[in-house]
Amino acid sequence: MKKNKAVIGLIIFLLALAGSVYTAVFGVGADQSGSASSIKLGLDLAGGVSITYQVVGDEKPNDEDMSDTIYKLQQRVANYSSEAQVYQEGDDRINIEIPGVSDANAILEELGQPGSLYFIAQTDSDGNENYTTTYGLDAEGNLAEQHALLKTIDEMLADGSIVITGTDVADAQAGSQQDQVMNNRQYVVQLSLTEAGTAAFAAATEKAYTAGESIAIYYDGEFVSVPGVSAVIKDGNAIITGQNSFEEAEQLASTIRIGGLKLELQELRSNVVGAQLGSDAIRTSLIAAAVGFALIVIFLVMVYLVPGIAASLALALYTALMVILLYAFEATLTLPGIAGIILSIGMAVDANVIIFARIREELATGKTVQSAVKIGFTKARSAILDGNITTLIAAAVLAVKGTGSIQGFALTLAIGIALSMFTAMIVTRFLLNVLYALGVQSPKAYGVAKEAKVLPFLPKKKLFFALSAAVIVLGFVVMGVNQASKGAALNYSLEFVGGTSTTLTLSQDMSIEEIDAQIVPEIEKITGDGNVQTTKVAGSNQIIIKTRTLSVAERETFNDVMVGNFGVEESSITAETISATVSSEMKSDAVVAVLAAAVCMLIYIWFRFKDVRFGASAVLALLHDILVVLAFYAVARVSVGNTFIACMLTIIGYSINATIVIFDRIRENMKDMGRKDTLEEVVNRSISQTLSRSVFTSLTTFFMVAALEVFGVSSIREFALPLIAGIICGTYSSICLAGAFWYLLRTKIKKADAE
Repeated sequence: MKKNKAVIGLIIFLLALAGSVYTAVFGVGADQSGSASSIKLGLDLAGGVSITYQVVGDEKPNDEDMSDTIYKLQQRVANYSSEAQVYQEGDDRINIEIPGVSDANAILEELGQPGSLYFIAQTDSDGNENYTTTYGLDAEGNLAEQHALLKTIDEMLADGSIVITGTDVADAQAGSQQDQVMNNRQYVVQLSLTEAGTAAFAAATEKAYTAGESIAIYYDGEFVSVPGVSAVIKDGNAIITGQNSFEEAEQLASTIRIGGLKLELQELRSNVVGAQLGSDAIRTSLIAAAVGFALIVIFLVMVYLVPGIAASLALALYTALMVILLYAFEATLTLPGIAGIILSIGMAVDANVIIFARIREELATGKTVQSAVKIGFTKARSAILDGNITTLIAAAVLAVKGTGSIQGFALTLAIGIALSMFTAMIVTRFLLNVLYALGVQSPKAYGVAKEAKVLPFLPKKKLFFALSAAVIVLGFVVMGVNQASKGAALNYSLEFVGGTSTTLTLSQDMSIEEIDAQIVPEIEKITGDGNVQTTKVAGSNQIIIKTRTLSVAERETFNDVMVGNFGVEESSITAETISATVSSEMKSDAVVAVLAAAVCMLIYIWFRFKDVRFGASAVLALLHDILVVLAFYAVARVSVGNTFIACMLTIIGYSINATIVIFDRIRENMKDMGRKDTLEEVVNRSISQTLSRSVFTSLTTFFMVAALEVFGVSSIREFALPLIAGIICGTYSSICLAGAFWYLLRTKIKKADAE
């Protein structure tokens, strides 16, 4: 690259960086709302809508029906936000909390009255019409059909005109297909029915098809679709055509899904609620981000010199683009989500560290700077791609198989991985070439690696195995003691075990910051832990306080404190038992998603390394990390809530990258393995050669997490502390265990085509 082109290139980059930062912070257009300020925020940061439904009927619903209804509602409201929560209140009520929205009436209108969906035949068995069809003009002057019932729902249930109900629908999904006649794309709703629904629908469609009639879909007092029957449907899979857009098809599918609830619900109350956390939460998180970012820049420049400057500029672009893409993909951001983004900044350095280590190795052999940079990027490519693609596969599986916050985490993870590869392999390389062309050409400015001293890792494998086993056994012992003494192996939060929700009206208006400073400490004295969530109802002095399950005596003490210390009228205090927001189905979905992700990662590593033992070793190292961090949760009694899942997934992604870098070097060194080299020497040399990368990446990530621990609010610290343990554990397992696992599998389990 010539000098004048380098100057132009640097100017273009700086303009692109400035534009990205401006768009992320200030935005463009008339309202000048930046991407950062326009990102959807969760209940903890921005509040939202809280709706309470009550089961219709005098009989108490059973636990199975309530659980099924909650799970299906969770899937329904996930269309609004992956962070929406659904949980049981009392015996017959269900609460829905949707972040980032402020119009409760609009949400109620879209949700409708859950559990009142009917498929109605056009005529009954005697040929009498069940509904009439008239034609008129809509508001835009287009010809439109209007339908009206001629009988009541009870009458049609009695005479068999209602062929199936919503509970007979197993699933409904929007889709598209090719029109066989016009050969154009049409939007459809794909229905799948239960076993009972399949039999009833087959008989109904045979009658309707023979008579040339339709089967209307009637929901919440309105006709939502009146499709004709063009074939007899015997397999329980039907297609509803005639939708004008994918959004229209998705709305109909969503309506059918919510109408398929086992219980019929009616609205009891709805509120707009404020943020659960005060403005200090965001402010301290931004301070943590700034401090962590500054520490990373200082570290990169001091250790890697000119490449460190290039990486710091690329990292600044990464951060701005991350904010813009989160807005573009309509991600819902919670406080743990902010922590995850901050953490991803530290992890984004990883690829740069791998590249810079390679460049230094090439410079040590006497190559020129230009040649070293070119070869360094080439040699680092496989490790970077394998590590990041493996994590991308996991993110894809989590997005498909996971629910709620897991899908949100998967989206953020995928965006971060793709961006980090782009900034490291494209932007950093471009900047290094620019700086070289501008005259920074001395090898000393890029650093020259010293020959790595080969350390004896494998001879100490028994010590490492014993140490890990001791920590894991200790974790299980502590969990057993906790189960016996405290009734739970881990310190489960409200999201996992539920608790008590208390609603009261304050005598004067208080901000969330004032509530956190004055009321929450008094509640924590009563409960004995910090697991307290407070929400304020917008436009009133009413607040909702969620705690662990309170005994009768604790409820009385709670009431006395509120009345005596804060002037609350005792008549305004109501308390209800609430269920976990993470249902058993969501837990099982999370486990299935993680297991499926692990299997997919194993298969990819097997494919790329042509040896399943690499994949098996990586999965064993990940299992070790999960068990050790679980032990940390048990010993430290850190609260296990929604952030627990995100924490474990982050550690898995972090650890797999470090392990694959070592495996990539083992694979490379085995190609150059001499006759005198033993397999043990190759493994020890590979781990030693990548040791600086493993340590330095851990340090940069540690800077960000430590900043969160120091500056973050309590909920952020509960996320950061286990991550610190996970970073240490992941680094240890990659260096001390992964290679040892592979060595044992390699020497004990011979491949048929090996040696």
